[in-house]
Amino acid sequence: MVRLDFTLPNRQVLDSNISFNERSLLTIKYLYHAGAKVLVSSSWGCPKDTTQPPSAEIVADYLSSVLELKVMPTSWISDCAQSKEEDFDRADVLLIENLSTFREELANSSAFARKLSSGVDVFVNDTFSQSHKILASTVGVTRYCYASVAGFAFEEELSRLVEITTTTKQPYIAIIGGDNLKGKAAAIHFLASKCDGLVFVGMIAFQIMHGKGLPVPLRFVESGAVKDSLKIIDDAQRRKIPILLPKDFVCVNDSLPKQLHTFPAQRILDGWKPVDLGPNSMIDISSMLSKCQKILCIGPLKLKLPRADNCLASKLAAMLETSSRSGCDVIVIGTAACKEFSRPSGCTLFKNASVAWVCFKGRVLPGLAALDRAYPFVIDWDTTFNNPAQPLVVDIGSGNGLFIFEMARRKKDMNFLGLEANKKLVDLCLDSVHQPGLKNRYFIATNATSTFRSIVSSYPGDLVLVLIQCPNPDFNKPEHRWRMLQRALVEAIVDLLTINGKVFLQSDVEKVAVRMREEFIRYGKNKLAIIENEDDLELDDEGWLRDNPYGVRSDWEQHVINRGAPMYRLMFSRVNES
Repeated sequence: MVRLDFTLPNRQVLDSNISFNERSLLTIKYLYHAGAKVLVSSSWGCPKDTTQPPSAEIVADYLSSVLELKVMPTSWISDCAQSKEEDFDRADVLLIENLSTFREELANSSAFARKLSSGVDVFVNDTFSQSHKILASTVGVTRYCYASVAGFAFEEELSRLVEITTTTKQPYIAIIGGDNLKGKAAAIHFLASKCDGLVFVGMIAFQIMHGKGLPVPLRFVESGAVKDSLKIIDDAQRRKIPILLPKDFVCVNDSLPKQLHTFPAQRILDGWKPVDLGPNSMIDISSMLSKCQKILCIGPLKLKLPRADNCLASKLAAMLETSSRSGCDVIVIGTAACKEFSRPSGCTLFKNASVAWVCFKGRVLPGLAALDRAYPFVIDWDTTFNNPAQPLVVDIGSGNGLFIFEMARRKKDMNFLGLEANKKLVDLCLDSVHQPGLKNRYFIATNATSTFRSIVSSYPGDLVLVLIQCPNPDFNKPEHRWRMLQRALVEAIVDLLTINGKVFLQSDVEKVAVRMREEFIRYGKNKLAIIENEDDLELDDEGWLRDNPYGVRSDWEQHVINRGAPMYRLMFSRVNES
């Protein structure tokens, strides 16, 4: 299932250009030609001059024309009796109903997400503009899919955003427009920590003026924003960077609609409203921009007041294009701001302002966090272990590392690798590893579910043992997307484990142990067998191992034993393929 992003600008959909990201179309074509059955999900509103969104049939027809594939709409969300498999016999690609018509989409309903992802193996998110929202179609569905990855368009937009936040040229100036200082304060603090100067051009400028103690009409002051403005001013003073505020504004009076008058910023008369920056303000901005090597412009470039025109926007756009032609890196963020620039303008245009504001605030994008992070690991095994040819033991969820440290001390002829999601615990373990002593143990901070194959596949020796001990039961519920044990991890373990290699599983929660056993049986590709009859392994009446066969207990296992509670253990062995 590919989550697609597009807009419908006009009533005559088939006669207009529906705005698609070409990389999204490439994602669909790539999957289709690779042999996948592709479901497309999206939400679309009303074109500008209509009150009703176009039907799924119209959108499917347009998709068919641009993809050169047969796209057929489905109504299987509303009509559960219809089968996806039957639909694929009649079309190349299926289009799911308009998601904007379902309240459950915005509510991230689990039931709706489960229905949406029914029968889906791989989810591909290609709608970066929605990544700051928690939607059933971008976040909820990832709980129920075998794998969740980014599409080509998503990846490209994410890379561009990373580049935007990377500062390589100085002086670096941020031009900030719009209003709502309280909502943007955290992001502006971030910009103040990175930039060599801040330029405020929207109604937000009045909040900074007020914080500086300058006389400002109270009708332009945002309630409750004084503390935020003072902190921004303090940030700038501490880093000794300038804050440029407008000196004058072009204003209009409702009683004299055709008359414009320029006022100093601190002396705007009652009844007058700013619609544009004055000439002195524009001179100051032009002077500052002429010295810049990088400019970030974010937020609406026009003043958000009734009757405001686009003079400010067009003037700033002209300045920025001039700076770009002079070799300055110019980045413009926001759909409205990007419309002011010619094609090609030489500026980097990034329309997803909402996503950028969230990132600048230091928050995680939910749509990004929900995806698997299967990036490749490049590990120099020769520097990690003294002898990388020795057999390898991997402890998944190694915690504080006590098990690995003791095992490494006892088994000097083996190498031990701990994979743990908690970076703080890993850092503590690595501090101990770096102390003088044996060099046959190492730890990596990672989500093993998506990176186990990438990490272990490059190891030059044999993988002889994998342990999963006492995973957190709260993160091992079948409906939980981030549970430790998933199909991807089981298959990676089975593929990389040497013949007669072992998988040791244990938990103090019987349901978790049973589920782990079932997952390894279900996805083990008939290459694993439960060990039941070896002389040194004793089973209880329910088929669980009575004792830990390695004689070394993890800290949680020891805690469970001390309180007299049972442990549920089992062992798999890798067998020859039948």
